[in-house]
Order: sequence, then structure tokens, then C-alpha cells
Amino acid sequence: MRGTRPTKRAAALGSAGALVTATLIAGAVAAPSASADARHGQDREMRGATIAAAQAAKAGIDWQDCPADWGLEKPIQCGYVTVPLDYARPYGKQIKLAVDRIGNTGTKDERQGALVYNPGGPGASGMRFPRRVTTNNALWVKASKAYDFVGFDPRGVGHSAPISCVDPQEFVKAPKPDPVPDSEADKRAQRKSAREYAEGCYERSGEMLPYMTTPNTVRDLDVIRAALGEKKLNFLGVSYGTYIAAVYGTLYPGHVRRMIADSVVNPSREKIWYEANLDQDVAFETRWNDWQDWVAENDAVFHLGTTRAQVQAKWLELRATAKKNPIGGLVGPAELLSFFQGAPYYDSSWIPVATVFSKYVAGDTKALVDAAAPDLADTAGNAASENGNAVYTAVECTDVKWPTSWKKWDRDNIRLHKYYPFLTWSNAWMNLPCATWPVKQQTPVNVKSGKGLPPVLIVQSTRDAATPYEGGVELHKRFKGSRLITEKDAGSHGVTGLVNPCINERVDNYLLTGKVDAADVTCTPHATPKP
Repeated sequence: MRGTRPTKRAAALGSAGALVTATLIAGAVAAPSASADARHGQDREMRGATIAAAQAAKAGIDWQDCPADWGLEKPIQCGYVTVPLDYARPYGKQIKLAVDRIGNTGTKDERQGALVYNPGGPGASGMRFPRRVTTNNALWVKASKAYDFVGFDPRGVGHSAPISCVDPQEFVKAPKPDPVPDSEADKRAQRKSAREYAEGCYERSGEMLPYMTTPNTVRDLDVIRAALGEKKLNFLGVSYGTYIAAVYGTLYPGHVRRMIADSVVNPSREKIWYEANLDQDVAFETRWNDWQDWVAENDAVFHLGTTRAQVQAKWLELRATAKKNPIGGLVGPAELLSFFQGAPYYDSSWIPVATVFSKYVAGDTKALVDAAAPDLADTAGNAASENGNAVYTAVECTDVKWPTSWKKWDRDNIRLHKYYPFLTWSNAWMNLPCATWPVKQQTPVNVKSGKGLPPVLIVQSTRDAATPYEGGVELHKRFKGSRLITEKDAGSHGVTGLVNPCINERVDNYLLTGKVDAADVTCTPHATPKP
């Protein structure tokens, strides 16, 4: 799931595990176990990755000041790591991956290597990670003494051979159709849109699409490790970054030194990716309700109702108004959803979203238009949004075989929408390009412990909307010796970035000493936002 602020199409995880039967992958029959997958289907890619890593270790990274328009201040440095587009052909076409770093702030003796970060997506950039040091982020002071902080743009993202599926200015145009269909004609129009989006991905980025997979991103990560001169990887993955962690820990267990998985994508083959999205629809409704309860408790500030039912009635009224006459000519139900889904995603959005909603109800429409309408003048931001969505779609659609039967999609989403209407149809349309995906879809890795995998630290809140709690439990089961820290009765996505000493101290202790608690830990929730 996206680990950054969601954009219009990026409201979801993406999903298709239910149909993981024996299929062809990389020219060999995929066997039922991960070890067999590795021996057969992934053999050539793993050999190619070993060659690429050896070359990268020799070449290193030519660190320079970052380009001015990347928004990364000194002393952050930038560089590139070269990787094969197709690991089965390590000497074939190469692509360059952008990386950045800031050196550890402690002494030479305190240094423990590089800590590499991925914030999720698929499609999010990790390049802002070193800014946790330059902006004096208090939560990361201890870790930054011991580690260089390293970010990267995964393949297809940002400055790393970026892909595209549609003209960015077209991508952000508003208002878009209401995601909730009123008729079969509405559904036919959305299906046509999804099919055209998939075709656009192939037309604009066809050469990259077959290789836009999680296992390839994992191989890229191992090449980056080698280029950094690190014998073993220290990795922090958030949201989809936890699936990168899960697959890396499976394919390269002996290369892991420290690994934190925060807000975990369920790594089960049956969940990746179709079922994971359906689970997400349920979890989003739960967290949307939590936010509405909080808004009602703070009625003295927001004046949106003293009960959840009253707040929901105001939301439905706003939605109906925007459907009839888009607010400011630009904000219809789709744009509203794109903005309002920030609240169930992140507690940091609770006050901003409620404030804009409150202003609108009091008669100020400008705040809502400013917050929810696209800015066509922001061409760089629009290109980044379109690119992030293209990568999201490409990775999830190529990772796994998706259902191709519209009847199945329709049946599943009608059923869910009845009880969980907040996100269900929006999520369905976002992922529907995967039903008509124009390149071969793969078989996911069977995530499990391998020889040499050290204790992995897993952090998960019980009410997370984007990556439901079961994902953390599932990864914990699969990675022997891992430890699960549960943040109870909380639901903000990305727990390690929040102030909660029960969690922050354990994260620091693990990064600095490698030690985990003797048993799993449950922490009370971080503080609820106070308006």
C-alpha cells in the first residue's frame, strides 16, 4: 500500500493471490514451494543479481552534491547505481537507480553502516529519508549517530528510469466520475477507463513493464547494498516497503543485518494483491468511523455533529452536493474521497481534514477547493503523482495473476460496498487495470525464513486502514525469531514515525544493539490529535 500521501488512484493496495496456481514464470514451471521457485523460476534472475552485485561492489557510487531541483540540501549527496533491466540477462539493457545518503552524525567508532529506507507505494520515493537528519527529526537522533541514512528511488520511480501510463496533466484533470456507480453504464465506462489505462502503460512504458516486480526491486536493493560497500543490509521498510523486506528476507536471508517492517502488507500468496485490497476496504471503513467518532467528540471545535451518525450525514450531504454540482467546478465525489481518505490513513491528517470540512459546512468553499482540487500549474507535482500511480499499477499488476472475470470483481465489490462503502468502489477501479494487464503476470515469492535470517522487528497498529493488522501477524508467523510490537487501539499508518516512547525506544535499541524483547510487546496508543 502506498506509504505516502495517497493520490487519486492510489487509494489502495492492489491484489490477486486467490488464483496463484501453478503457472509459468521466467520460462520454468513454478513449483509449489518457495525453495523450488528459487531453484527453478528465479534461478537465472538470482544468478544475474549476483553478477550485478559484484559489478556494483567494484564500481561503488560516485557521490556528488544533489541536483538543485531534487530538493535535497547539503550535506546530503546523490548518486546512481546501475542494474540490469532484466536480471535473467545481466549483461543486457541497464537502468540507473537514484540513491542519496547522509553520513552518520556520530564518530567513526559509532558507525554501524548504512540504513536503507523504503516508504512504500509501490511507487513512493525514499529519497527524503536523509532529510530526517538535516531537519533534526528528534525520533531519529540516536539511529543517525550510528548509521548513514540512505534513500533511493525504486525502479520506475522518480529519477530511476521513471515510467508513465498517461499524460500527467490528463491524469490529474477534474472532476472525475463518481467511483460509486449508479448503473451498469457507469460500470462499463469505468471498465473502459481501466482497460485504456492498462493499454497506456504498455504504449508509454512497455519495455519496463515485464520487469516492474517486487522480486526485481528486491534484487535492486541487494545491488544497492553491494554498491554501498555493505556486507549486510540494514533496512527500514514502511507499508509496501514491508513487502520488499519480506521478499528480501526470503531471497537473501544471509544478507540481512537489521530489518524493521512497519505497517505490514500481508505477505501471504493468497493475499497478494487482489484479496489484500478487499481486506483494505474493510479496514478503511473501521478507521473512517474512528475519525468520525473523534470529530463528534470535538464538536465544540468543528461543529459537524455530536455523534458519528451526524458527522456521516454531513459527509453524505457534501458528497451528494459535489456529485450534483462539483464544488468550484472541480471537486466531485472522486476528488473529495482522494482528500478525505487522508484521515483514515494518518492521524496527522485528522485535524487538517476536519478543519477543511468544518469550514465548508460554515460556508467557506475555498478551503475545500484548495485542498481537494488539482493544481494544473504544478506540472512537477502532477508528473510525480502520475508516475507514482503508474509504478503502483505496474508492480501490483505484474507481481501476480489477477482475476480476469468481471463477474468476480463485480460480485466482490457489490458485497463489500454494502457494508464498507467509504473506499470499496474507488479501490476497485484503481486496481481494475490488472484484469486486462498487457504483460505476463508472475507468481509471488513464498515468504518464509531462510538460513541466517536474524530477528526481524515488526511494528503494527491494530486499526491500520492501509495495511490491516493481520499482515503483521502473518509476517511474524513466517519469519522465525521475529518480534511483533503491537500498538493497540491505534491506527495511523507508519508507526515508527510517531511519538510513542514504548515503540521509539525499542526501535532505537534494536538498531543500535540488534536486540529484541524476549517476547512480543503490546504498547498503548500514541497520543490522539488535539484540535
